[in-house]
Amino acid sequence: MTNSPAGREWLEHRAEELILMEQLKRVELFNGRAAMLGLVIGIITEGLTGSGIAHQIGLGALVDGFAACRTQFLPFCF
Repeated sequence: MTNSPAGREWLEHRAEELILMEQLKRVELFNGRAAMLGLVIGIITEGLTGSGIAHQIGLGALVDGFAACRTQFLPFCF
């Protein structure tokens, strides 16, 4: 293998690429774990309080409005 500047640049670029891919894998793993933890906490809280996850994060009115549209067949509902 020759030690040309082009080969060295390619090797450095490839090493940077591999480092970034490894960092991305770790970040995605952390994000997935955090999402699952948040979902489990939301379900546990729902079981303890009786209010759903949408109500816990402030979207209760949206969910309630959709349920009203589905059950009452209001004219402004799609």
